[in-house]
Amino acid sequence: MTNFAVRQAGADDIPVLARHRAAMFRDMGKLAADQDEPLQRTTASYLRNAMPRGEYLAWVAEDGEAVIGGAGVQLRPILPRPREGAGDLELGPEAIVLNVYVEPVWRRRGVGEAVMRVLLDALSARGVRRVVLHASQDGRRLYERLGFVPTNEMRLTR
Repeated sequence: MTNFAVRQAGADDIPVLARHRAAMFRDMGKLAADQDEPLQRTTASYLRNAMPRGEYLAWVAEDGEAVIGGAGVQLRPILPRPREGAGDLELGPEAIVLNVYVEPVWRRRGVGEAVMRVLLDALSARGVRRVVLHASQDGRRLYERLGFVPTNEMRLTR
């Protein structure tokens, strides 16, 4: 197995984070060719504001030469609610995992799992107990291995 390292992403990584977001949607068949550049541009703009404020955190894997994968989370406040299976309240924030992407030549080599484990450990260290995500078919097995379970979420798109 080729070596790679996972680290927290910074401002210098924004272009690759934006490129990976577009590639993720393209690989899922949800991004038209004419939307690629606008998605990358607006993602980079969002990240330039959200990352310094701590609203978006990201981690990347690198092989010593280039970023080969990554994932991020949006931290969002939630209204207090009863915490399932416990006698206390869930106060937040809630983390939504986004933009999990691994370059095609690196897939099925542990990169996605390594990034997700570092991400989950970092959230745990911050005291974030509620983590949600929307899984693609390809990612579902990984997330289930990490302990994620399906929920009752519903969606209305207008």
